[in-house]
Amino acid sequence: MIKINDIKKRYTDSVEIGPLNIEIPRAGLTSLIGPNGAGKSTTLLMIGRLLDIDEGNITVADLDVSSTKSKDLAKIITILRQENHFVTRLTVRQLVGFGRFPYSKGNLNKKDEEIISKYIDFLKLTELENRYLDELSGGQRQRAYVAMVLCQETEYVLLDEPLNNLDVARSVQMMNHLRQAANEFGRTIVTVMHDINFAAKYSDRICAMKDGKIAAYGTVDEIMDPEILTDIFETEIQTIDGPYGKVAIY
Repeated sequence: MIKINDIKKRYTDSVEIGPLNIEIPRAGLTSLIGPNGAGKSTTLLMIGRLLDIDEGNITVADLDVSSTKSKDLAKIITILRQENHFVTRLTVRQLVGFGRFPYSKGNLNKKDEEIISKYIDFLKLTELENRYLDELSGGQRQRAYVAMVLCQETEYVLLDEPLNNLDVARSVQMMNHLRQAANEFGRTIVTVMHDINFAAKYSDRICAMKDGKIAAYGTVDEIMDPEILTDIFETEIQTIDGPYGKVAIY
């Protein structure tokens, strides 16, 4: 479980995230939604200890994020940022292999190689594993990065806008992979999402943020409420019952 207790992040006297209080249970997919500047990515980065907390505390699997040794935390939680993509000339297999570093320290053994192959196959990258990243499409590269974080085999996986720069077809493909990872591997996946309907279709829970606060948190049916969505995004939003659940109409 991820427990966020009274955390705050101050940028200036007038710009502050929090206080935030939320518990995200093990397994399944939770999406953070909300307008730009709501604090979604900041919250994700604090959970992943890529951003310091000014007040409060966060625990992941009963480990205090602020005080746990990095080598121990790296076996529990992994995070993929929007801007951390490698620019060096790496093959897909080399990139995915970085996910084993907390265990191998760079010396891959037979078990590591088997795990690397497992996630390359899972993300349907087998035919591309010896291609260089700069030879891939944007959607293929994004799958390679997700394969890398899954290859770390942490129970908790944090993804900051995994659909960024993907078209609709590639977004559907990516979300199907993430949903399958949550179901088959029992992973706890937390994503920052801009598209309400993708969040609604694939998530178990949605945390809606506004002005640095948690405005609503619950199941998809609870959050896909016209009044809640209209208040959060400050624009008229209706919902209808589609073939795969509720759909937001702007």
